[in-house]
Amino acid sequence: MEMKKRHALVSVTNDLLTDNRVNKVCMFLHDKGFKVTLVGRKRKDSLELNERPYRMVRFKLPFEKGALFYVSYNIRLFFFLVTRRCDLLVANDLDTLLANYAAHRFKFGARLVYDSHEYFTEVPELIHRKRIQHFWETLEAWIFPKVKTIYTVNHSIAQLYAEKYRKKIQVVRNVPPLWKPINIPSKEALGIPENHFIVVLQGAGINIDRGAEEAMEAVAQIEGCCLIFVGDGDVVPKLRKEVQERDLGEKILFFGKRPYEEMMHYTHHADVGLSLDKSNNINYRFSLPNKIFDYMHAGTAVVCTDLPEVSAVVQKHEAGIVLPELTVESLKSALISLMNDPQRLNELKANCLNAASVENWEHECSVLEELYGES
Repeated sequence: MEMKKRHALVSVTNDLLTDNRVNKVCMFLHDKGFKVTLVGRKRKDSLELNERPYRMVRFKLPFEKGALFYVSYNIRLFFFLVTRRCDLLVANDLDTLLANYAAHRFKFGARLVYDSHEYFTEVPELIHRKRIQHFWETLEAWIFPKVKTIYTVNHSIAQLYAEKYRKKIQVVRNVPPLWKPINIPSKEALGIPENHFIVVLQGAGINIDRGAEEAMEAVAQIEGCCLIFVGDGDVVPKLRKEVQERDLGEKILFFGKRPYEEMMHYTHHADVGLSLDKSNNINYRFSLPNKIFDYMHAGTAVVCTDLPEVSAVVQKHEAGIVLPELTVESLKSALISLMNDPQRLNELKANCLNAASVENWEHECSVLEELYGES
């Protein structure tokens, strides 16, 4: 007799389209025989989802941000989770943990796993809003110690949580699967200028304190250089307005959010990929953005800020330049040095491709095998 499939309910607060980490975990669970349902939300500007081998549900909510969004989402999520059969609940980040924990209390025999994508209580959006930050800290302190299986994105954040809660925290880095493109559109087809030195800043979080402003100003001062933004974030509207006012439309291009494969096509054509998070809050200081690994897989040399996790990976593989500090002048100097030294640039690109053979999801899945082996 065929065994019944186990059910996994995985939840996030985003619109699912560009969350590659969650998609990879869902695919891992699917391949392990789970019937997976991924739950998120649908915004007014959300694009249609690409087809995947697991079920996806997106809630339409009356609020798109703020406290009312989080309250309405968690209430809706709780009733969704508690009324569905499941053997495994996977909460992604603190903003889904309450609903998952509450539903788990009614799910006898089901297992709760928490995947922390960042050091949530120290994100820039919270550090200057002390009352709201206190709420999330209180929520975390209440539930976190009660969850048996927790993993996060790098060793620095795992150490912070381990010291705070005296718990063992596993690490599953957000590295991509080996990238095996079939057909890569030309620069012309993608709208990327020919005969320019191309710099890319990609990702769903092009936000404050992530170096986008410095990147734009540095490239604006370099002849023959073009900066492409592939993604979105809270500083993008301001940057678009400035580009229009300064007539920089030929040097600074915006391509918006793209599905992963499309995003990688743009990154592939770039000479340099930027990761410029600033060290002015704990969450950014100890971050390890997945764009670092995307650049490596695309064979795109990296220019990054000197954050512990990021610089360690880039220097280990000799994959790019680590800036001692982020200023327009230091970034401009690094980019010009690579423009004027094609041999060094090609060596860095080759090192990136070599690094991809090690820094990939196929290797990282060994940790997931251990984490979910008990399920």
